Amino acid sequence: MPGMIDAIINEALIRKNYLQDKVETIYFGGGTPSLIKIADLERIISQIKMLFQVSDTVEITLESNPDDISESNLIAWKKAGINRLSIGVQSFNDIDLSWMNRAHNAAEAENSLKIAKLYFNNITIDLIYGSPTLTDAQWEKNIKLAISYNIPHLSCYALTVETKTALSLLIEKHKKENIDTNKQAHHFDLMVKWLQEAGYEHYEISNFAVPEFRSKHNCSYWNGKHYLGLGPSAHSFNGISRQWNIANNALYIKSIENGVPDFEIENLTASQKLNEYIMTGLRTIEGISIPFIKKQWNILAATKMEQSALKWLSTKHLSEAEGILKLTQKGKFLADGIAADLFQLD
Repeated sequence: MPGMIDAIINEALIRKNYLQDKVETIYFGGGTPSLIKIADLERIISQIKMLFQVSDTVEITLESNPDDISESNLIAWKKAGINRLSIGVQSFNDIDLSWMNRAHNAAEAENSLKIAKLYFNNITIDLIYGSPTLTDAQWEKNIKLAISYNIPHLSCYALTVETKTALSLLIEKHKKENIDTNKQAHHFDLMVKWLQEAGYEHYEISNFAVPEFRSKHNCSYWNGKHYLGLGPSAHSFNGISRQWNIANNALYIKSIENGVPDFEIENLTASQKLNEYIMTGLRTIEGISIPFIKKQWNILAATKMEQSALKWLSTKHLSEAEGILKLTQKGKFLADGIAADLFQLD
């Protein structure tokens, strides 16, 4: 741990010229950063503020697990500068949590929200739907519990099974039931209905927020803003290229000690940039703008995309008004497939 913290702080110094824009968000995630010592969190935040222009209204998010939430931690995180908390609840049902091999139980999940609300008002939680053990009634209970705690932001994801994981192997051996995509689509529709009735804005496929509580950090990705990622496997984007650090912890630390971060880089073509705009923009409530594509790329690119969109417009998976293409409620669960269909080759 000490070596990793030192490496992250030193990488920030080495790459201090990567970002030219003011830093609007800082996000501790991609693992279990709630296990980091408070003094180390403070060191990292201090280094960032020293090296970069940081907004006075910067959003600083910390990902945490319910079993890491305690009053002492909450007080210390807030003192360190954390002003937004992301809690990996996943479910308020012990059967689901056991099926997903989570370390916490339902009681800990609820308790984490009770005490977190005492110290933070900007909280987001993750919920998973479409697992074999999740019934419609339990899914409704999960959503209604989150609403009852006045959680202002929810990220809700369909359970996916990644290849070569413990879960995928158990499913292959028929020791666990596989996921049902029809059930997932049904849970998605129920979720949208319940949360919109409760006053949440469905501002991105998997994200819901009450007014003024959209995730600034997530929106930065979807709006194509530049970002710097520090640590093993961390991705960075400067508008021209995308790069990602080596994944191996020991090799990452060694490369930083040598003063030469080990990463791979991909220079983005015009078509790749357009496809990323389509992929991210289509997932948001704002949709994608045909006039913007004409201006930013060219008329031919916009025409090709409009032609590809015709079949989705005819099936009412997409809608179009004043040059803006948006997913309909029917199309939202098929967002990735529709976006891929609109992609363009170099």
